[in-house]
Amino acid sequence: MKVNKHYLFIIFIVLTIVSCSTDDNDTNLVTDLDPTEYYQELNVSYGPDSDQTFDIYLPANRNLNTEVMILVHGGGWSAGDKSDMNDLRDYIRSEFPNMAIVNINYRLADQNNQPYPMQINDITTIINLLKSKQNHYVIDDDFAFIGVSAGAHLALLWSYAFDTGNDIDMVCSIVGPTNFTDPAYLNNTNPELQALLDLYGVDASTAYLEEVSPYHQVTASAPPTILFYGGLDPLVPTTQGTDLRDKLQTLGVTHEFTLYPNAGHGWIGLDLLDTSLKLKAFIETHLD
Repeated sequence: MKVNKHYLFIIFIVLTIVSCSTDDNDTNLVTDLDPTEYYQELNVSYGPDSDQTFDIYLPANRNLNTEVMILVHGGGWSAGDKSDMNDLRDYIRSEFPNMAIVNINYRLADQNNQPYPMQINDITTIINLLKSKQNHYVIDDDFAFIGVSAGAHLALLWSYAFDTGNDIDMVCSIVGPTNFTDPAYLNNTNPELQALLDLYGVDASTAYLEEVSPYHQVTASAPPTILFYGGLDPLVPTTQGTDLRDKLQTLGVTHEFTLYPNAGHGWIGLDLLDTSLKLKAFIETHLD
């Protein structure tokens, strides 16, 4: 009986050693991705909220200089989803097959949660995560933005006011609001538009409206900026684009501006073709 107990004890020790050895091997497994292979991951979580997710698409044969385009959807700060950007995602993948793409969701505003600074904080978290995992993903630690509508506002505001590390190489605004102190906003009579503006606070102070306005936050160190607007847009007056254009010109910031006189809050046909060609040329010029 003593022999059996001793034998069982030896077996237990051996199994424990094997188990520990296996655990040690698991913790030392190489988890970095193979940069020679294409990789995508959907709904990557970057926070506890269900809206704090992004999709990442990484090209094959990438390196630490592989450019990263971040897509920011619209929806009036209170709606929308990263899937709304799938057409733009596919356009970038087609025209720039060697570029990485990060298509993001962010927490949506409601009566209890204002968009600012919540959504800016989400973008900061994503940028910091991508930078911390640069070697894992095998990507550059500089980024570019394409935003649409409210997403364009967020992309511009983050690039102009929160890019303390000069991490943004270029930003594109497609019908993005830029100036909440614009008389066209302050004196508007559009209930739908006012409901969106009220997300930033009813009777908000001028100082606060300037704080959340890319127009008031932009400086001479802003990244190259390309702007697209519609002359008949019921939600984003033409002055939201032209005023920012003029300020970028005054500051000496590299920029391009296009106004489609007969377009609204989006466009198709020849105007869309023009946008795609101009955006492609701008990306080629400002992203190595």
